[in-house]
Formats: sequence, structure tokens, C-alpha cells
Amino acid sequence: MTKGKEAKPHIGIYGRRNAGKSSLINNLAGQEIAIVSDVPGTTTDPVKKSFEITGFGPVVLIDTAGIDDKGELGKLRIQKTMESIKTIDLAILLITNNKFDEFEHKLVKEFKTKDVPCFIVHNKSDIEALNSKTKAELENKLNCNIIEFSNRENKNIDEVIDLIKKTIPELSYKNPSLIGDLISYGDIVLLITPIDIEAPSGRIILPQVQAIRDILDNDAVAIVLKEREVDAFLRKTKIKPALAITDSQIFLKADASIPKDIPLTSFSIILARLKGDFENYLKGTPKISELKDGDRILLLESCSHHVSCDDIGRVKIPRWISNFTGKELKYDVVAGLDKLERDISDYALAIQCGGCVITRKQLLNRVTPANKANIPITNYGMAIAYVQGIYERAVAPFVKIEKTNLDYL
Repeated sequence: MTKGKEAKPHIGIYGRRNAGKSSLINNLAGQEIAIVSDVPGTTTDPVKKSFEITGFGPVVLIDTAGIDDKGELGKLRIQKTMESIKTIDLAILLITNNKFDEFEHKLVKEFKTKDVPCFIVHNKSDIEALNSKTKAELENKLNCNIIEFSNRENKNIDEVIDLIKKTIPELSYKNPSLIGDLISYGDIVLLITPIDIEAPSGRIILPQVQAIRDILDNDAVAIVLKEREVDAFLRKTKIKPALAITDSQIFLKADASIPKDIPLTSFSIILARLKGDFENYLKGTPKISELKDGDRILLLESCSHHVSCDDIGRVKIPRWISNFTGKELKYDVVAGLDKLERDISDYALAIQCGGCVITRKQLLNRVTPANKANIPITNYGMAIAYVQGIYERAVAPFVKIEKTNLDYL
């Protein structure tokens, strides 16, 4: 299950069947949005509920199947419950009757593996209170907070919300600026946005929308135009932008049109810096020059979209990299959060898209296997800039690249 276009923090609710997960969601929402039943196993597949928690803000809560589900279908539900962990920013684990056995330990272990913060809610405390010994042992052993709660009485829902605030990473619910550190009040930013077959009808793509909003939030001025209008615009207006941002696919045209004393980068690269593994992208991008015949390259798209005849991930990037290297290379494209069909070690390079429709946490989880396997990673925009010979200029607004590392220039 993917986050889709939900950039709100995702909070997963986990526990055994009939632990009160759906009831907790209803209490947090202040309304009946999840089906509640005394029958164990009412919730089957993970279900997303989007709403606003009073006192915190908009979130997406994920209601999961019980970790103790049974039977062949139960195994599949447990698998989906475990897979949902890679999409969340915070986990809430419900327990009852002071019971914490192999099921709960399995969940906590997976939370730690995925670097997901968590806390424990001892539910149904109106029936059996949380034992102080159990509380102390778990807090010391697991190094996480435990709170007593009763869905029926709903006495301390505010304490649960306070724990959400304290435990969830700040980056999960705060929106850092894309380019706020690059521009000042009143600066003009030029956005070069081609309208081609891949552009949605009647709209512009999400990274361009995000850039416009960020520029306005920083009290600067956004000027949006197509690539063929750039030369005439600069010549007629004599305007010198503080920064130019282009679609990566037309880097060469933008590089030729934008004077060298004006910083130039791409929408994909500003997203890479905001939410990607930018430092490892910087290390991995030059590895394109080291690719050999027979190497396999993995392209990771974070969304699922209609594939055009000149698709960026499936057609253009493979063509540009093959032409640049002169090597016989193999390419695999994986969209959304689908599983890899091959082991990550089969790849010589992984290329991640900008990730405009997912969160930083989800994107980092996507590239972590490659990092652990010492597979170089890069980003769509950075890879395109590299093979087109303008990598140094494209990343210059953010970091200085040593010429010695760019032998191809």
C-alpha cells in the first residue's frame, strides 16, 4: 500500500485482533470512521483514514489487521500489515491484559528495522489495568513510552495525542522549504515548464506546483514560461532572475538559454535535496561513468502513471545513459512501492525519481536497501544533468563539486 498523493504524516495502528485498533482511530478522529466489532478479525487489509486530529493537525491513520490473525488468509493479512510499516512515520502498538509476547516483539523489531518511532497503548484498562511491573519492564527493555487507555471511557485521549506530538519526527508534519535558503524577499525565480505529451491536460505537474507555492511562501516572485519563450523573455524584459529551475528533460536547452551567472537547477534536484538521500546521490551520480557492459540499472518511480511513448523513466533516461556510456546496459523500472523482482545486489546503479507524491521517510526506505548493499544511488534530475554534461552547474546552488570528481567534463 502506498501513500499516493497523501503527504500528511502517516500513523499506523498495530496490535492483535480485537485489541481496539479501530476504536482508537474513532476516538482520535472524534467520529465513527472505522468499523468496530467485537468479532476478532473485522479489519482485514490495512485501511487508510484521512482526517484531522484536534490539537495536532491533518494525518492519515492506517488501521491494520491483527498481527495474530490465523489461517492462510490470515497469513496474507499479517504480511500486508507488516508491509505497511515501510509507509508510516509513527507506529502505535495496542496491547491488552498486560500481554506482550512474540507477536508484539515481532512488530517492535520491525519498527526498529524500518527506523519507525513507536509507543505502546495498553487498551481496555477499564477491564484490566496496566501492571506497573509490566510497564517498567517494557519501557526499560524497548525504550519507548507506554500509556494506559480505555476506548470505552476515553478519559486520556489527550495524553495519546500528546505522545503522538512528542514521538513523531518533526520532518513528518512540518514542511521545510524547497528553496527558501536560496532566495530572498522580492527575488524573481524563473520556472521553465515544458508542455509536452507527459504534462497532464489542463494542469502542470506537482513539482512545479510545489515550487510555485514555495516561492510565494518565501515572499518571492515566480515567473512561469515554456522553454521556447525563455530567450525572448530575457531579451525583452532585461530581468535577471535570482534562480532558474527547469524540467530536467530540457536541461540542455535551459543551460543554453540561461546566462552562466544565473544559478540553474531542476525541479527533480530541488526535490532530491528536500526529501531524498542527497549526500549519497552526490556520491553515486559520477558512478555512471564506471558502468560496464551487461550492468543492470534500477529506476525507481514513486508514482504510477500512464506510460507515454517517450516516458522519462522507461525511455529517455535509459537512452541518454546508454548513449553517454556507450555500453550495453539493462534497465528495470519499478513503480510505486512495488517489490523488486530481483535482488538489489543484481544492480550496478539505482536511480530514484524526485518523489513528489511521497514523504521523505517513504523515499528513504525505498533507497535504503541499495545503500546497505553498497549500490550507488542517484536521482532522475542529477543523472540527466550528469550525462548531458551540466551536472556541476545543476548542483552548484546547493554544493560545490570538485572538478577532479568529474573527469567527463
